Amino acid sequence: MSHPLSRRNFLVAALAVPVAATATAAPALAVDEHDQFTAASTKYGVPSSVLAAVSYGQTRWEDHEGRPSTSLGYGPMHLIDGAAAQRHRDAAAGKDAGQVIDTLGEAAKLTGLSTKTLRTDTAANIMGAAAVLAAAQRRLGYAVGAHTDPATWYAAVATTSGFTSAESQRSFADDVVSDLRAGVSRTASGVQLQLKATKVGSVTAQRAVLTKRADIAAKQRKPAPYPIDAPKNLTVDWVPAPYQQTGPDPGDYGNHDLANRPKSPTLNTIVIHDMECTYTEALTLVQEATYLAWNYSIRSSDGLIAQHLEAADIGWHAGNWYINTHALGVEHEGYAVAGPTWYTEVMYRKSARLVSYLAKEYKIPLDRAHIIGHDQVPATSTAGIPSMHWDPGPFWDWEHYFELLGAPLHKGTRIKKKLAVGDVVRILPGFDGNEQIVTGCDSNKPPLCVVDGPQPATNFVTLHVQPDEGAPLVQDIGLHPDGSPSGTGPSDVGARAAAGEDYVVASVYGDWTAIWYLGQKAWFHNPVKSPTARLVKNAITATATADTQVYGCAYPEPSAYSNPADVQANAPFTYVWGAGQQYVVGDADVPTDYYKAKTYDISTPDDHIDIIGTMKYYLVYFGHRVMYVKAADVQLS
Repeated sequence: MSHPLSRRNFLVAALAVPVAATATAAPALAVDEHDQFTAASTKYGVPSSVLAAVSYGQTRWEDHEGRPSTSLGYGPMHLIDGAAAQRHRDAAAGKDAGQVIDTLGEAAKLTGLSTKTLRTDTAANIMGAAAVLAAAQRRLGYAVGAHTDPATWYAAVATTSGFTSAESQRSFADDVVSDLRAGVSRTASGVQLQLKATKVGSVTAQRAVLTKRADIAAKQRKPAPYPIDAPKNLTVDWVPAPYQQTGPDPGDYGNHDLANRPKSPTLNTIVIHDMECTYTEALTLVQEATYLAWNYSIRSSDGLIAQHLEAADIGWHAGNWYINTHALGVEHEGYAVAGPTWYTEVMYRKSARLVSYLAKEYKIPLDRAHIIGHDQVPATSTAGIPSMHWDPGPFWDWEHYFELLGAPLHKGTRIKKKLAVGDVVRILPGFDGNEQIVTGCDSNKPPLCVVDGPQPATNFVTLHVQPDEGAPLVQDIGLHPDGSPSGTGPSDVGARAAAGEDYVVASVYGDWTAIWYLGQKAWFHNPVKSPTARLVKNAITATATADTQVYGCAYPEPSAYSNPADVQANAPFTYVWGAGQQYVVGDADVPTDYYKAKTYDISTPDDHIDIIGTMKYYLVYFGHRVMYVKAADVQLS
């Protein structure tokens, strides 16, 4: 009999020890020894360690309550509803749509179970995947058996992964083998799940077959006019964004600007977006001269990447010209409201490989002040705050993403049982089991909605005006100019401190901690036995000696402009940084400049120039979004 679905993680529900038995720390739970994996292993002759490693690589052992991923994969094994996915892809791409591998349909034929059962029952889902793997193993001419060498399953793992390209299949199988050899573990809802290191033989011969296919496919791709800016182990297509004149006026052009980055302007930020549409639709949009451009797009189903711009040029993606001039934009197929679907593990992994490469290439710090969500980008003026975007949203797993980047967010922190005023804390609530309330729908047409109430996995803590769950949420006067409290809608970031963001402790009361946030004390639940924030060992903070203003840009002082007509107004927000309040400095070396690009022709005199000032700013974690403060207005400590 299968275990019921968990709101959090299927293995947590199935394996968690009873409360009465937790007086002492429980050992890590061996995932591959769980009865759902061993039963499937025994019936279909697939090593349980292989099943567990495949599940980890596809979903990190989560069932997502039977909800599909963006690529319509279900359950802990990510069985893909190929029939539905094919219809969806055909509708979006017409006759150019690629083929989808129907692992869900094949599992139904092999097991006799209904597709509904395979989608929603975790034990059935694992059985279905085992049946598909065993069938592939036999077709490939290899022996099946619960105790066979995992190395002999390399090709079967690759071809049943749901990915269509040889490169993606090889990459996934490589990851599975790597996870088997090294062992993997994770903690979900306080329970540690583990797959111990497993002996795996040589996969060289089977890998060579996929490598040959990948090389043939690579030669068939249309060559890029510029070197692809990505690590060599990633397949990246060149899908150029057009730089075209769209009207008679020199300023009529699209859909990006030419520049000479990272020399001018400098690069210091990578903005993480989601598409709010399909990958195919996003690629259509980025190729429209009258639309806008970003640097990379990443597909949900297999992590395929498309590059649209050289890093030298400026995409119009963040809604803030100053940020755009210093940032690369990476779009991910998916939706910020994760009620219907969720971000796939393969997309997280491919994105992290790309972003870690870009960060190293352009010397961009791997922290939450420089690898930011679109929801952290400030507006350029108070009037623009309500219309700023909020993707990738509350359901993007920042903590996992930074682990994949090789820069875990807990690094440089420690647990401190008794926090004190003036301590710096990093918000680290975990993702699975971090239940926060998100309600309502987004602005898509038709709208995407969440089931109202606590969500089982979120990336933030909720901020209140008092240390009480029943107290109103803190105000965000930029988002709610009428002074009303923040809300719990998907787009309302006003009372959310997100994972990886740093703040200064303003007060402590029992299991509650207050931080300085948007000019006020904001309280969040931070229990001593299960803290949602950790002490940051080394941090730079800034204190205001008088009421101080904050900004959305770090533009130069008027005297820096040779042409008075070029002066950019840098109006302060309505937020007030009160005297004595402290905020964490995310960057004390912010470029003060304005990149002027008003005409299509890059050779136009006095255009496509970086105007540099002497006014000094700091980048600070002021609210959910990062903002800028003039250095002269605060004191560093």
